[in-house]
Amino acid sequence: ALLSLLTNKVIKKSFAMTGELSLTGKVLAIGGLREKVVAAKRNKIKNIIIPKANERDLEEIPENVKKGLKFYPVSKMEEVISLIF
Repeated sequence: ALLSLLTNKVIKKSFAMTGELSLTGKVLAIGGLREKVVAAKRNKIKNIIIPKANERDLEEIPENVKKGLKFYPVSKMEEVISLIF
């Protein structure tokens, strides 16, 4: 949101991200991916950016929850920027 404000660019609709960014631009792993994916789906989010380190956690999410969602595993801030703008 801050980057959108600073650049005066609008973030693409239906995108959400879970994860934390380090000061050097690394996307850090998170916990509770399943719950966050369920919440995103309830809010009609179709594209979810996740930390690459959590990609293996997608196996634990039921197929009926993942249906209709697209996941984008990333490891650097630059990847996030190219996806959202």
